Amino acid sequence: MPMASPQTLLFCLLFLVVTEGRGQQAAIPGCHLHPFNVTVRSDRQGTCQGSHVAQACVGHCESSAFPSRYSVLVASGYRHNVTSISQCCTITGLRKVKVQLQCGGGRREELEIFTARACQCDMCRLSRY
Repeated sequence: MPMASPQTLLFCLLFLVVTEGRGQQAAIPGCHLHPFNVTVRSDRQGTCQGSHVAQACVGHCESSAFPSRYSVLVASGYRHNVTSISQCCTITGLRKVKVQLQCGGGRREELEIFTARACQCDMCRLSRY
């Protein structure tokens, strides 16, 4: 099967649609993999499209806040009076999966997307979210 063109890949990434139901709560406590349906379209008109079950990291991790130590207070000019430690449910491993796209006229294209392979609680970093 022919690989999708760079333009098709770009459109697919731009028009990735998550079709999971809203408001469902994770039944398992903690941070874990959770499957969801992804619909991939080659363009706005959906000339080629396909779906796949991908994995996301969902759940909760421990966070805490406490009064800052005296040395932190002094170093911050007494402005940093609370110290917090936060952890977020984070993807720690990815894997590629192939999605078959159905096109007009019975033509097919194949596209690779990433899905989560592993999750864990890790330090929250703004650049990840």
